Amino acid sequence: DRNSKTISPNLFQTFFEEKVIFFLCYCESASIFIKKIKSSDLTKIQICYIPYFNRCIKIISLFIQKIETKKYLRKKNDMSFGTNLVIIPTYNEKDNIERMIHKVMSLENSFNLLVIDDGSPDGTASIVKNLIDTYPDRLFILERKGKLGLGTAYIAGFKWALEGKYDFIFEMDADFSHNPCDLNELYRACLDGADVAIGSRYISGVNVVNWPMGRVLMSYFASAYVRFITRMKIMDTTAGFKCYKRIVLESMNLDSIRMKGYGFQIEMKFTAWKMGFNIKEVPIVFTERRVGISKMSGGIFNEAFWGVIGLKFKSFFINYKRHLA
Repeated sequence: DRNSKTISPNLFQTFFEEKVIFFLCYCESASIFIKKIKSSDLTKIQICYIPYFNRCIKIISLFIQKIETKKYLRKKNDMSFGTNLVIIPTYNEKDNIERMIHKVMSLENSFNLLVIDDGSPDGTASIVKNLIDTYPDRLFILERKGKLGLGTAYIAGFKWALEGKYDFIFEMDADFSHNPCDLNELYRACLDGADVAIGSRYISGVNVVNWPMGRVLMSYFASAYVRFITRMKIMDTTAGFKCYKRIVLESMNLDSIRMKGYGFQIEMKFTAWKMGFNIKEVPIVFTERRVGISKMSGGIFNEAFWGVIGLKFKSFFINYKRHLA
């Protein structure tokens, strides 16, 4: 309205909170500038106004982005309402779990932690439960009876996270083969636009420490085999260090994920890829565990090897439509 002397901030504050005051001041300056034009030619006024209008639209967009980012930061810093959940499945990890919990809780970003223990006979669950009072409302445990498999543990954790309204859900091992500090890098990748962020051993060379050459070659060529069969453009297809945005897990039929061992990691990536989600690999250094016993076995390897063929075959008959709740 060219006859208006002021622009009321109330309308804009409803949408953009108090931060839009700066935007309103800019608009007011533009209005004053237009009124100072010593001409009755409306065309000249419109020509002068258009650059201001376009600039203001850009400012609105920037404010929206900043406000959304600050909402995430406010949630992140609110210990009573965590948006980030790290899921760690355990079986006989008493030598690692306490150190891992303390490390995750000390990170600069606020991460809640869910430990899913499959009845570890070494007392892993007891160690976790003894620390719950130290980290109230941040540390949780889900106990299961018997060793039911990595895949089913993560599926149970995903469902728990969705019920808890978490926005970012992480997978990580308990044995420090995944550096907890890299959680921040995966989180940042998802904030920057990725739907799934993968801690990748092979996106920038081969970044593996303390593995025998035979295992390095087996892992590297296993990923190459998966890429060849599935046509996914992912270098580390078997990686188990990941961050999912909530929408990815909400969109999947989690009960349809069948693989239980490390093939589960392939199936989750393949499903997210087929559904059109943005997947980004973040370079990490993978370090072989120093204490405890590896859970890798021939049965797990065979499931992954033959399961990939079955996965590709079944994909011809599956509609990968997103199933949002």
